[in-house]
Amino acid sequence: MPALNPYATFLDGRPVLDILSETPRLIRSLLESIGPGKSYEAPAPGKWSPGEVVAHLADCELVFGFRLRQTLAEDSPTIQPFDQDKWAATYKGIEPAEACAAFSAFRKWNLIMLESALPAAANRTVTHPERGTMTFQTIVETMAGHDLNHLGQLQRIAGQ
Repeated sequence: MPALNPYATFLDGRPVLDILSETPRLIRSLLESIGPGKSYEAPAPGKWSPGEVVAHLADCELVFGFRLRQTLAEDSPTIQPFDQDKWAATYKGIEPAEACAAFSAFRKWNLIMLESALPAAANRTVTHPERGTMTFQTIVETMAGHDLNHLGQLQRIAGQ
């Protein structure tokens, strides 16, 4: 069975809410460094462009937000996995700045909920069909590790 948090190795010891709060600003900064031209260029065949990475982050923020709210509203729900590559098929032509704005808005909304839900909800359980039973806190930690993974990709593209 896969790890409960496949991004745990990316966590760097900072509080996860700090990572989550900082990510929108870092994405904006990295997109500026990358520039509009390179934002549409994949770094290698079969890889996402910086703009597609940000669109993926926006989609994931929507999904994470739903999963967290479902975990708060239901007792031990089963969450729905999704095929990120099939979702990514819709990213062509999306302006990176639009994807960043969507991500930032969803993240702000999710942070408001997280700040009121934690720490009380940290141990609420949820089942991921591919990963097993995890907690609300595991989802939050997955979000932070996922951010750091994709920020690392954008930093490499930006040459930082």
